[in-house]
Amino acid sequence: MIWAYPDVKLTLLLAGIFGLLYFIYLFRYWKINHKLEVEKRRLFTKVVIRTTYFVLFLIAFAGPSIGTSLKEIQDEGKDIFIAVDLSQSMNAADIGPSRLQRIKFELKNLTKSFPSDRIGLIIFSSEAFMQCPLTFDQSVLQLYIDGLNTGLVPNFGTDLNGPLRMAEERFLNDESQEVKSKTIILISDGENFGDDLEDIGSRLSNEGIKVFSLGVGTTGGSSIPRGNGLVIDPQTGKPAQTVLDRAPLQQIAAETNGQYFEISDEVQEIGDLTAALERVEGGVTGSRVVEASANKYFYFLLAGLVLSLLDMMLPIKTIKL
Repeated sequence: MIWAYPDVKLTLLLAGIFGLLYFIYLFRYWKINHKLEVEKRRLFTKVVIRTTYFVLFLIAFAGPSIGTSLKEIQDEGKDIFIAVDLSQSMNAADIGPSRLQRIKFELKNLTKSFPSDRIGLIIFSSEAFMQCPLTFDQSVLQLYIDGLNTGLVPNFGTDLNGPLRMAEERFLNDESQEVKSKTIILISDGENFGDDLEDIGSRLSNEGIKVFSLGVGTTGGSSIPRGNGLVIDPQTGKPAQTVLDRAPLQQIAAETNGQYFEISDEVQEIGDLTAALERVEGGVTGSRVVEASANKYFYFLLAGLVLSLLDMMLPIKTIKL
C-alpha cells in the first residue's frame, strides 16, 4: 500500500487528540452515571464503532493507494525562434533606458516561462545571423540575451525578411523527428528597408509557422545616440529620428495567424505576448507509459461516514426501568 500523505507525526497527533477527548468523555459519563444502572454493552459497542470510524477517517486522510494502473503520458513542446532587431535605432531612448535594454530585460523573463520548449535566438539589421540555435538550455540562452548589442551586426538599415527566412529555413531543415508547433517572435521598431513581407508571410502561413510581432518604441520617436553624439541624417544634416512603424509588424502577424503586441513606457503587452504563446498548442514530441497508483481513500471515507451515522442512530439507555 502506498500513502499519498504519509505524515506519521500528524496522524499520531490526531490519534492522541481523539484518545484524550474520548477518555474525558467516558470519564465524565461514568462520573455522572456511576450511581445509575448503565447499559455497559451498548456503551462498549459505541466505543468500538467510534474508534473504528476514527481510524477509517485517518486512513482516508492519509490517501491510501492500492494497486497500480498503466497510463500513457504525451509530452508536448514548441519550437520558438526569437528574432531581435539590433539596428542602431534600437539604441533610441524613447523607452527607458533604451529600446534594446528594455527588450533584454523583458526577454529574460519571457524565456523563463517556457522551460520545456526549444528556443533559438536570431539577430538582424540589414542581415540576419543565427546567434543561438534551438535549445532547451535556458542558462545558455540567458547568456546570449545578456550579450545583445547593436555592435554585433552591420548597420545599413533594417530588413525584416532576413530573420523570417532564416527561421523558416531552420524549421524546415530541422533533423528532429518530433512534431512540434513552430513560432517566431519578431522584435523590432518596424522600420523596414527590405522587400515587402507578403511573400514570406504567405510561405510561413502555408507552413503553419506563426509570427508574433512585438513593436518596440513610440510614434513620437526619438533621436539615435551614437558614442557621445547622435546619428545624423545625411539628407538633412540634422539628428535622425526613429519612430515605431506598426504597419509591417502587424502585416506579418496577420498573414501568419499570429498577433501583434507593443511595448513602451505607456503600453506594456509583454504579458499578453507570453499568454498568447502559452495558448499555442504544442506538438506531441513523444509518449511514455507509466504506472500510476490508484488512490482508494473514498472507500475508507465512505465506510467511516456509514459508521458515524450508525453511531448517531444508536442511543444509550442510561437508566433501566
